[in-house]
Amino acid sequence: MDTNKYYEGIGKRKSATARVRIAPATRASIEVNDKQAGVYFPGEDLALIVHEPIVLSKLAEKLKVTVHVSGGGIHAQAEAVRLGLARAILIMDTSTRKVLKGGKLLRRDSRIKERRKFGLKKARKAPQWSKR
Repeated sequence: MDTNKYYEGIGKRKSATARVRIAPATRASIEVNDKQAGVYFPGEDLALIVHEPIVLSKLAEKLKVTVHVSGGGIHAQAEAVRLGLARAILIMDTSTRKVLKGGKLLRRDSRIKERRKFGLKKARKAPQWSKR
């Protein structure tokens, strides 16, 4: 592999968007918005979400991952990073497709917040009805 070459994947979840770039490196690292992944995504559950594609594809050794993520909440951002990372790994090594697809990591979760409608309090919640 060429040392200057990188592979890019874009992941989205709710209103969060993540641009993930992976490149071969001498030591493994994950950097999210210029911070280490453990600092940006505190807690074990978010770390597991982010690292899932790397663990399943068994490519943890010597990958430099840089991520730019924006929008949404912290959990939606973690899931957007997971999708972008899975897509980038797939571009880098097509033999991982079966494993990633089996783990449901290549599927975009398209559920987004429904917009608020006129005359309602929220998307579907109506004001309380009174007979008199």
